Amino acid sequence: MITGHHYQNAYICDDIEAAIAAFATRADIGEVRPFDVEQQLWTPDGMKRVATKLAFIWIGDMQYELIQVVADETGLYSNYQNNGGLLHFHHICMRVPEWAPFRAAVAQQNLPVVLERANEGDQLKFLYLDGREFCGHYLEYVWMTDEMALRLGTPS
Repeated sequence: MITGHHYQNAYICDDIEAAIAAFATRADIGEVRPFDVEQQLWTPDGMKRVATKLAFIWIGDMQYELIQVVADETGLYSNYQNNGGLLHFHHICMRVPEWAPFRAAVAQQNLPVVLERANEGDQLKFLYLDGREFCGHYLEYVWMTDEMALRLGTPS
């Protein structure tokens, strides 16, 4: 299943500050401030804790998500292919305009859901499909309010 607007490439990094500095030598990224996120996420094996340090870098209309793993009970962020470099490609992300129809379509396709956070009332909902056999990486889908998109720095 591939749908929505592809706006993000995501990378695992061991040192988020070094990764930000590397981007800064290659593009005008402005000020980037990493922040900590800890959450309980649905997995096929039940709720699991994930704690990360995140940074979002916008270059044009493409967002680069940098993920430094602090704790990962899911194993989803620790199973990336190590390329020996500073950044390790992990997933792409597509924004969908409506969550309920998208979620219904997910049930009709054959890529398994491996992670999800979609609580009632959330301004941002997301899930990961395991697309590794198909395209070599995870496919993240996100729905968010326009207000949340602006808070996350989406270019207008």
